[in-house]
Amino acid sequence: MAYVVNHLPEYPNERVLVGPKTFADAGIYKISEDTALVQTLDFFTPIVNNPYDYGQIAAANALSDVYAMGGKPLTAMNILCYPLKLLDRDILVEILKGGADKINESGAALVGGHTLQDNEIKYGLSITGIIHPDKIVTNAGAMAGDVLVLTKPLGTGLIISAIKANKVLAEHISLATKSMVCLNKAASDAMLEVGVSACTDITGFGLIGHAYEMAEASKITLSFFAERIPIFEDCERYVKMGLIPGVSKLSKKYLKDAVRIDPKVRKELVDVLFDAQTSGGLLISLPKGRVEMLCTKLRGKGVVTVEVIGEVHERGDVSIIVTP
Repeated sequence: MAYVVNHLPEYPNERVLVGPKTFADAGIYKISEDTALVQTLDFFTPIVNNPYDYGQIAAANALSDVYAMGGKPLTAMNILCYPLKLLDRDILVEILKGGADKINESGAALVGGHTLQDNEIKYGLSITGIIHPDKIVTNAGAMAGDVLVLTKPLGTGLIISAIKANKVLAEHISLATKSMVCLNKAASDAMLEVGVSACTDITGFGLIGHAYEMAEASKITLSFFAERIPIFEDCERYVKMGLIPGVSKLSKKYLKDAVRIDPKVRKELVDVLFDAQTSGGLLISLPKGRVEMLCTKLRGKGVVTVEVIGEVHERGDVSIIVTP
C-alpha cells in the first residue's frame, strides 16, 4: 500500500491536519479552532465462527483507529457485503447486532450504512469522531528517551489462521475473542490523561509493521525487548505448524532491511512480532517519567494487559531493533 499511496496525486488542503502520507490511523479534518473530525473506515471477512462475535470484533477494530489518535467516536455507518441468496438472514442479524452493541458501548450512534450482494461476507464500519486540533495523538511524535507500552497481547492472526484450519486450541478462541472485542477506549482515555508523545493501534501490519510506521513518521529508531512483549500463551505452536498469515509473511519480507533482530531471539517469537493483528492494542510512546502514572491509570481503568516493551532512540541505521 505504501507504493500505491506514494504514487497518488496530492491535493493540499489546509484543513486536513492528518492525511494518508504518514500512514496514520485515521484522517483528521479541521472544522474550527477547537474542533476537528476524525475519520476512518475498516472492514474484513469473518475471522471467527460466531457471527455475533464477528460483528463485535469488526466494530471494535474500526473504532480503534479513532481511539489511537485520542479522538471520541460520534457516529458509525455499517459497511456490509452478504450472500443473501445463500445464507440464512439470521446470521446477518447476529453480525449487525454484534456491531450495534459495540457501537453503543463506545457511546457513538449508528446512523446508517450500505449493503451489497456478494458471494463472501464482509463487514465493518465507517467511523466519524471528534477531537481538539491541539490534542491530536499521531504516530509521528515519538521522541528519543521515550518508553514504549503495549496494551493487548499479540497472536490473534495466528489464532485466526488456526481457527480457519480447524487446528485451534479451544481456549485460544475464547481468549483471542475476549481481547479482540475489547474496545481501546479505556487505554485511550488513560493516555490522554497522562499526556503521551505518540500512539498507534496494532492491526494488520503487526507490531513490527506499525512500529516501523511510527519510526519512519517520527524519524527515530524503536528498540523492543522481545521477551517482555505479551503474547497469547502457546500461540507459537501455530508458527511451528506453518499457520502464519500471508500478510504477516509479506510484512516480514518487506521490512527485512529495516529491522535488526538479535539472533538470540527465537524464530517463533519473531514471527509472532510480525503477526497480523485484528483489533489489537495500543502501542504508546511517552516520556519515561510518565510511564508509572500511565500504567497505574491503565490498570485502574480495567486494561488487563499493560507491558513496557521497549524504548525510543535517536535515528540509527535501521528503524527497528529487537533484542531478547
